[in-house]
Amino acid sequence: MGSGTEIGRVRGLGSAKSGAHHWWMHRLTAGSNFLLMLWFLVSIARLPALDYATVIAWLQTPLAAVPMLLLVISVFAHFRMGLQTVIEDYQHDETRVVALVLLNFYVIGMGALAVFSILKIAFSGGAA
Repeated sequence: MGSGTEIGRVRGLGSAKSGAHHWWMHRLTAGSNFLLMLWFLVSIARLPALDYATVIAWLQTPLAAVPMLLLVISVFAHFRMGLQTVIEDYQHDETRVVALVLLNFYVIGMGALAVFSILKIAFSGGAA
């Protein structure tokens, strides 16, 4: 089976003491996603029209841009934590590290693009 005592064989294979933090952060982002998405749906429903000019004017206000930024950050953080858990649980060979790296690159890239787009609209009105 292996060398050493039973405790020696399992040492280092137990809890990393970070699972509870990951679990709580996933639940907190789920709650914030719910509240922020509810805000987003109500805000969109209350707009007088859904044309380009109206949505841009709405997103230029701080009361729309700031919660939208929080929504994007929360959604991408939740997405990353959820897929990280799936990859760690079901991918057991060397491609696991590659999948985690690709996941992080994707989340950071798409999140940065979304944040940049919101800030561009908020500060310049979305003009090209």
